[in-house]
Amino acid sequence: MKPPQSPWQRTLVVLFIVQLLTAAGFSSIFPFLPFYVEDLGSSSGLSVEVLSGLVFSLQGVSMMIASPIWGSLADRYGRKVMIQRATIAGALTIAAMGLVQTAEQLIFVRILQGALTGVVSANSALLASVTPRERSGYAMGMLQVALGTGLAVGPVAGGVLADAFGYRPAFYVTAALLTIGALLVTFLVHEDFIPDAAKAGARAVARGWRLVLGRSGVLVTYLMRFMSRAGRMMIIPIAPFFIATLVSDSSLMNTYVGWAISLPALATTLSAGYFGRLGDRIGHRKVLVACMLAAGLLFLPQGQVNSVWQLLVLLALSGVAMGGVVPTISALLAHYTLPGEECATYGLDNSISAAGNAVAPAVGGLLAGLFGHPAAFTGTGLLLLAAAGIAAASLPHTAAHAVEPVAVIGD
Repeated sequence: MKPPQSPWQRTLVVLFIVQLLTAAGFSSIFPFLPFYVEDLGSSSGLSVEVLSGLVFSLQGVSMMIASPIWGSLADRYGRKVMIQRATIAGALTIAAMGLVQTAEQLIFVRILQGALTGVVSANSALLASVTPRERSGYAMGMLQVALGTGLAVGPVAGGVLADAFGYRPAFYVTAALLTIGALLVTFLVHEDFIPDAAKAGARAVARGWRLVLGRSGVLVTYLMRFMSRAGRMMIIPIAPFFIATLVSDSSLMNTYVGWAISLPALATTLSAGYFGRLGDRIGHRKVLVACMLAAGLLFLPQGQVNSVWQLLVLLALSGVAMGGVVPTISALLAHYTLPGEECATYGLDNSISAAGNAVAPAVGGLLAGLFGHPAAFTGTGLLLLAAAGIAAASLPHTAAHAVEPVAVIGD
């Protein structure tokens, strides 16, 4: 691996590590969170299904509300401090999840987590502010590689921990990883930030949002983010229960669910860097449409499998396709907006993702309740196919950049 040659490359390396640590930590609780809700029990008498949906959805609601505010505050106070805020708050709230005694307490802490964190958008905003526009696809692709790697490692590790030692240790491990991320940003990331007085105040914040939303292509790109995020989150609360119908050894249930989350994340990791560079060369719009179409087609048959291994293979293939969706949306936002709008842009972006997180679990649960578990997978496939059609019809074209690969990580 060659040493980074410029400040933006050095920043990318540090943020890559922070993204990896935080993604692994947050995702380590995903495989067993519905089972943890069941284990805690309810003090209000609500059903496990309702409480599991609230654990996922209300965290998304609070993040949806808070993210644009944090993004615009970053334009006033700096992007580095927003990463520090998100990682420290994440460590504290995740640790608290390991101490709760009822499902209702867990829901309350999850609401706090959504309101106070947002590491991914904070990382994206800082990186976008220092990266040359012609390298944006590569840089965002590498952040997606870190995110995907963390999502690949975290669920398996969390599932194994849960099967071996119970649910609570995974929360403490996550808190430790987020603390390490906060320390790395504090001591290794340097930001030459000059506050912009014109962006201070509620009116200025609202004006910044209006400017971003008024840029050509931004609204459609945000719609792509919402649809892709909602599609993926629609199956998360349902997958553990669907997998339970496919396996006979319940003692390894959390491990199987961990692999079901990890394999598509690993596949996304392996493909994201390639698709980011491809988008820099041929245009991110083309990559997004093709990968969204492929992902939709691969999700459709997943609810019809009769073994866990068939499901894992299809999930992995859909993960490859999603590696061309997530980073290209971030790169398109960088192309459609202007320098200086990064924090408002990616704060809104994180809010849109959170909206998908808030809506999708409830929709997936409703579909599964009305038509059975396979309906959630079918709904995801149809949603992504619709998104591909909208992207092809409505997204403006962007200029492609014929560039040589940059030696940052692994070259």
